[in-house]
Amino acid sequence: MGIDLTAADLRNPATGRTSRIMRDAADSISPPQPRRYPGPNWIGLKALYLKEVRRFWKVGMQTVGAPVLSSLLYMLVFAVATSGARPQIGGVPFVAFVAPGLIMMTVLNNAFANSSSSLLGLKMQGLTQDILTPPLSPGELTAGFILGAMTRGILVGLVTWAAVMPFSHLGAPHLWAIAYYGVAACVVMASMGVMAALWAVKFDHLATVTNFVVLPLTFLSGTFYSVDRLPEPFRSFTRFNPFFYLIDGFRYGFIGRSEGPLLFGGAFVAVLSLVLLLVTWRLFTTGYRLKT
Repeated sequence: MGIDLTAADLRNPATGRTSRIMRDAADSISPPQPRRYPGPNWIGLKALYLKEVRRFWKVGMQTVGAPVLSSLLYMLVFAVATSGARPQIGGVPFVAFVAPGLIMMTVLNNAFANSSSSLLGLKMQGLTQDILTPPLSPGELTAGFILGAMTRGILVGLVTWAAVMPFSHLGAPHLWAIAYYGVAACVVMASMGVMAALWAVKFDHLATVTNFVVLPLTFLSGTFYSVDRLPEPFRSFTRFNPFFYLIDGFRYGFIGRSEGPLLFGGAFVAVLSLVLLLVTWRLFTTGYRLKT
């Protein structure tokens, strides 16, 4: 409970002067000051991250269960139903070739959906002050949204992996590639989700990005086919699709085979992740379409 004392309240009735003791007491009663953080605000970052995780976990059937079910349907339609009629691809059964692409597709879509829907929801409800008022730096805001999206993307990817295992019998000879490209995919898509949410004014705008950017890049990246079988110039165009390198490197971790240069793909993905992170940080720094 605060005490509001004025100079008149502290005057001695007899002399009309303010006593020194009472002045010192008044000086000691001051409004609470903002908490100072000499380094990163770990408390605020943890709170933002937990908010992002709990937000999608509350509707787990929609955010985790639905993508897994969609992946199983894709597996049944594109793989199991045609497995006898489809030849092997590079000595790998068609089912085993398609399964890593399905897993990566769920990772990409869910990482993008988590950061974009969360931030745009705050904007639509006029609640952006909930992330602007706390002492969170642009870097901490970036980390909070990115880590939350990564958690959802990786969780859905692991569950999808377990779901398609009975159909594909996937191994994991190169776990480092699975982890590297899985994390990189989450960073890329989470950053794109933040940028799309900051640009969008309503959910229709976000759906435009999903349907005309994310979905075509995903399906035209070799998810369900080998790009080596594409005629020119489509084969060369695929090499400019960043999703191709994410899926190709991720698939290499499962089957030990890549269709593109693995070293170049790994370097390209690293540079792309860093650039998108810097752009996201810059947008939070300037408050692009966030403070209005």
